Amino acid sequence: MSALHDLAATIATRKAAEPDSSWTAKLLAKGPEKCAEKFGEEAVEAIIEAVKGDRDRLTSEAADVIFHLLVMLAARDLTLADVETELERRAGTSGLAEKASRP
Repeated sequence: MSALHDLAATIATRKAAEPDSSWTAKLLAKGPEKCAEKFGEEAVEAIIEAVKGDRDRLTSEAADVIFHLLVMLAARDLTLADVETELERRAGTSGLAEKASRP
């Protein structure tokens, strides 16, 4: 199992945990909207570091983005496997063609 799958599994277990037991449980208890807001904040921080060109800070912020993406997905009962399935569906398709096929 990869670090990403391990993280997703940990987040899934936190959904049923008491909010006072972990940061993840506390964030999930605040609902999907708060999880989405936090993901957005982290994404902006990653963008800022990408523009600055600080590799170490960008690496750290990218990890935060991935973590908060998985939390946001969990808040809406989606899993990493759901995202992997969608990526597999798109594999071998030109990005331009895939985008053009969207409604």
